[in-house]
Amino acid sequence: MERTRIARVDDIKLVRRGEQVEGTLHLTPHHLIFCHTPAPAVEESNGHPIPPTKPRELWITYPIIQTCTLRLTHPSSHLPSSIRLRCRDFTFICFCLSDEKKARDVYDSIKAWTCKLGKIDKLYAFTYQPQPPEKQINGWELYDAKSEWKRMGISEKDPDKGWRISKINADYAFSPTYPALFPVPSAISDNTLNYAGRYRSRARLPVLTYLHPVNNCSITRSSQPLVGVRGNRSIQDEKLLLAIFSTSHSSLPPPTSSSRPRSRQSPRSSSSGSPTRDVPPDLPDPETLEDQMISRTGMEDGPRVYGAQQHNLIVDARPTVNALAMQAVGLGSENMDNYRFATKAYLGIDNIHVMRDSLNKVIETLKGSDITSIAPSREALAKSGWLKHIAGILDGASLIARQVALQHSHVLIHCSDGWDRTSQLSALSQLCLDPYYRTIEGFIVLVEKDWLSFGHMFSHRSGFLSSEKWFSIENERIGGSNDNHHNQRTSLGSSNNSAGNALENAFLSAKGFFNKDNTSRESFVDSDGELQPYDQSPSTNGSKKTPTGGKSGKDAATNEKGVTTKVKETSPVFHQFLDATYQLLHQHPTRFEFNERFLRRLLYHLYSCQYGTFLYNNERERIEANVKTRTRSVWDYFLSRRQQFLNPSYDATVDDNVRGKERLVLPKAEEVRWWNEVFGREDREMNGVATAGSMKMRNGEVGETATMAESVLTGVETAEQKLGAVPIIEGDDGSAGTEEGKGAMGKKSLAAGIKGLG
Repeated sequence: MERTRIARVDDIKLVRRGEQVEGTLHLTPHHLIFCHTPAPAVEESNGHPIPPTKPRELWITYPIIQTCTLRLTHPSSHLPSSIRLRCRDFTFICFCLSDEKKARDVYDSIKAWTCKLGKIDKLYAFTYQPQPPEKQINGWELYDAKSEWKRMGISEKDPDKGWRISKINADYAFSPTYPALFPVPSAISDNTLNYAGRYRSRARLPVLTYLHPVNNCSITRSSQPLVGVRGNRSIQDEKLLLAIFSTSHSSLPPPTSSSRPRSRQSPRSSSSGSPTRDVPPDLPDPETLEDQMISRTGMEDGPRVYGAQQHNLIVDARPTVNALAMQAVGLGSENMDNYRFATKAYLGIDNIHVMRDSLNKVIETLKGSDITSIAPSREALAKSGWLKHIAGILDGASLIARQVALQHSHVLIHCSDGWDRTSQLSALSQLCLDPYYRTIEGFIVLVEKDWLSFGHMFSHRSGFLSSEKWFSIENERIGGSNDNHHNQRTSLGSSNNSAGNALENAFLSAKGFFNKDNTSRESFVDSDGELQPYDQSPSTNGSKKTPTGGKSGKDAATNEKGVTTKVKETSPVFHQFLDATYQLLHQHPTRFEFNERFLRRLLYHLYSCQYGTFLYNNERERIEANVKTRTRSVWDYFLSRRQQFLNPSYDATVDDNVRGKERLVLPKAEEVRWWNEVFGREDREMNGVATAGSMKMRNGEVGETATMAESVLTGVETAEQKLGAVPIIEGDDGSAGTEEGKGAMGKKSLAAGIKGLG
């Protein structure tokens, strides 16, 4: 109770959507609890009052508070002091207090309990005790990596599909942010993986996340390669990727070595000063392997799934300018001269800073929701660009799903570190491809696998420990202190274009890199332009490193004193994934077992910190923190209330011969709409009245509208064709060659098999 200056305030008013109620506010170590008794209603028939209603309570966990503003009573004003809260679940409320001292005490208490904990294990999840029937469920047991790989046909005893489960990371020393187990091609040894991992950011090398049950084509994921300005390469990385893209060709002979001279490798590859005994034997010649792969993919005979010709794809989720700018700090994107067996597509999905700014603009539009019931400005909502970003992510997932299911092709996905945009695209494309992931249990497995197991910086992006920058006193803010000025800039974002931000982020990071005493890759640039120690998690403070540069698990779990949120590293990445899932659910209402409320409550519990599922960034941190024994799983909540989250329209039938029941579902990016329920608004307030036949994205009555001409695909690159305009093929409407047709036709070309790209 040392943080609580005042534990109870009577006769306090709560204002929400312009309506006021009077009650009592309790401040506990983990919650704000507002209690009030609604006034008794009067029956219209006889005028007699009905029995008093039961008291109502509003519980708010401290971590879900995004911003808190204290407005003190001005001497010349007769208005009460107020505390305005904006919560991460888009609840906007205002507490009005007549006593200024009590207002300050409440504000200081909320601030202390929200952003002065200093350690993750001080959060509510570590003291929460559920009641039956939730108490009888153990959601931690729902996901088992080996069981999920076995469902895809991959097991240690059955390597027939060309994959094996590697244990190279069993102790998390190889790649601290990767899972302990992951599938890799059977033809690739752990020795090769060891060298290939040195060429990928944070050793997050290409590994399998999904295998299509019909055509055995794969979705793999990784981080960016360490190309740099010198054009570094890795024979082992090339061999690994070629083996991945060869797994669906059962007749393809295993790669063999050649006496042909090799091109210059990265200094991080196996030839860079490694002891002779560590050099993998019979290193392959990439040109010979590439020729084998290209000749194999070009053959017309043999079985063909969905009538497709294979065109394997490397998807770099970043805008081209972001990817190229990273070369200045030793990172970058694949040089396709070394990956002749594939085509690379750049997607224009913006970085975490642009996404954060976009959501902040939406919040600015809704921020008066506590004191007024006026509908938000649809013009301002349109200018936020939020729907454009959601549509772009869905467009990218659609491209990947089409390549795998319709073009019988393999896809490798990466962005920078492979845990933000990569997780979004990987999970959404699997949601499109596999009906299992559209069930409640399957969706849980998908989140566990692609977000929790493969790693996502939940504590960075979600800001569980909050920040003092999110707390302000209005009269002091008017004074214009530097800290408050910085806070305003952080909250509202900038109006600069994303390309300019990308260049600024990249070159500021490069400046920091070259001005530091760097002896290894441990202090390059973070995933989207943030400069920080290379493997430092938000729950560590410069603790010792493992042999691969990551912090030891013990330090990661325990050395958390004084930790707070870095505001510039927060971003609604997982929120966007749930929003995109909502779009798929809305567009295909019979193909999902769960309902909209399931997604909304999942977003709420991401921030509530009531459960331990999302508190850490990867498997290693959760194991070292003993999360499974010290906290409850968020899936306990959903599985114990399963009936509340079932979709009554769900049809589990899967039949590729019946329209509307196919295994594959694809998003319609042009029909993206506002998820009004999550913002606490009515559909008409945010989406307006739908008109029959209207197919444009609902960005608002005024402002930008998006069509398929604004594709997420921003560039294509092969060994023969360098980075440039998206290739154009003639369309049925004759739009080829026109500016408005370029995006749509470029996407059409890629989705049709990337014809003409070599």
